Amino acid sequence: MTIAKHKAQRVAVFIDTQNLYHSAKNLYHARVNFAAILKDALAGRTLVRAMAYLVTTESGEEKAFLDALTKMGIELRLKDLQVFSSGAKKADWDVGIAVDAIQMAPKVDAVVLVSGDGDFIPLVEHLQALGCQVEVVSFGKSSSGKLKEVCDDFLDLSENPRKYLINNGRK
Repeated sequence: MTIAKHKAQRVAVFIDTQNLYHSAKNLYHARVNFAAILKDALAGRTLVRAMAYLVTTESGEEKAFLDALTKMGIELRLKDLQVFSSGAKKADWDVGIAVDAIQMAPKVDAVVLVSGDGDFIPLVEHLQALGCQVEVVSFGKSSSGKLKEVCDDFLDLSENPRKYLINNGRK
């Protein structure tokens, strides 16, 4: 795919943190380098907003991680982990990401979705219908094939894991 990426483009970045976290952990036994991802997702363009969607725990063990994201200029959208009486747990931001992306669409030229979740296919198609260039950034090995097909550009983090991971399986 060849698309235009120029400095004057206004970009919004939406990071499905849980999706990336679990992909990196399961594929590489490593953590994600969000600073490198944000830099390459922007590709020298104008950042309007970068938002990361996270589920918090009661223990608060993620505080250092949240602080690091904030220092990178990434806004945090947080919700508590839902635990049902059956013991089942739910931690999902798909609707929140979709609503925020649709609300931001009139203010940007490009939307970068940092997730490989195929549930976002209707969102990608809707944003494109609104006139936004929609780019997806994720680990290709764990991304929806259809999502990769429908987006305007796909950055496969699996092509350069050393750049996009921390503790890349090394001690």
